[in-house]
Amino acid sequence: MTRPPVIAAWGAGVDSTAMIIELAERGEPVDMVLFADPGSEKNQTYAFIPLFRAWMDERGIPSEIVRYQPRNFKNWPPYATIAENMLSNATLPSVVFGGGSCSQKWKVAPQEAWTAGWEPARRCWDGGGQVTKLIGYDASARDTQRYRHALGCEDPRYHYRYPLREWGWDRARCAARIVAAGLPVPPKSSCFFCGAMKPDEVMDLSVDELRVIVLMEARARPRLRNVQGLWRKPVLGCRGATPRPGSITEFIRERGLLSPSEIDRIVEIAPDELLDFQAAQAALPVERRTPMGDWLYDFQHAAAAMRITTRLPDDPERASARSRLSQGGPGATL
Repeated sequence: MTRPPVIAAWGAGVDSTAMIIELAERGEPVDMVLFADPGSEKNQTYAFIPLFRAWMDERGIPSEIVRYQPRNFKNWPPYATIAENMLSNATLPSVVFGGGSCSQKWKVAPQEAWTAGWEPARRCWDGGGQVTKLIGYDASARDTQRYRHALGCEDPRYHYRYPLREWGWDRARCAARIVAAGLPVPPKSSCFFCGAMKPDEVMDLSVDELRVIVLMEARARPRLRNVQGLWRKPVLGCRGATPRPGSITEFIRERGLLSPSEIDRIVEIAPDELLDFQAAQAALPVERRTPMGDWLYDFQHAAAAMRITTRLPDDPERASARSRLSQGGPGATL
């Protein structure tokens, strides 16, 4: 390969999907497409991923799915997804508190780790070159802000290119391009509990996703001081904004997306059951601990999940463990 290798960062949303479609139509090279899976994308996104990977395969565009691999679990049950991470630590995504480290940890870092072992990239860097990385920021005002921020965070190993901005495409143009290619328009890419979601995105979530949101906010509530939940604080609906509470749980209740009894049962019982599970696992060597994903599976699929069999008897040691875990325990940050 005489030219620098080209990698496209694919979020499985509208913008980056349209970018790849148009690049293929123009005959521009894309040597690899990387999707970083945090394990907690929307169900609709996971349905779209194999469709578009098949579309790329038909056109000779290789793709890989990469993942962050948690390793240091301290006293926690092993977790594999960002949702399980949040539930373990009794916290909410960093975007709720004005940060963005969840994207760096679960999206950017896995792509960089994969690329570091990719032979075309290694040869390029050994020769003093830069890998071309394609980013799907469109020409909208919001993505212009993201683009300007990204300019100050670029890695010297990469030449960053923003094709949608070169073409002057906004989100509507991207959606139209996907339709023209004969593909369904994917939902906006994000974790299903992202604090940046709009109310209409919550309305489209599945029951399983809504249940985890209720559990996540209930689990984090003892530690919250300046925010009400995943949406931080209420929006009153001024200047055309859609009114909403600061807690997505309250929105779910207001809109009847889950029954009041289901919400109450999760809020009143599930956090304590999760604490009991964590306390039981903390007493075991890490290699013998039951993964957090197993507990979450039971929470979703078993009618008796709220009375999980790992519940410990009430005693001073259990009370101490629950107190510690309810506050997130040591190192309970992203």
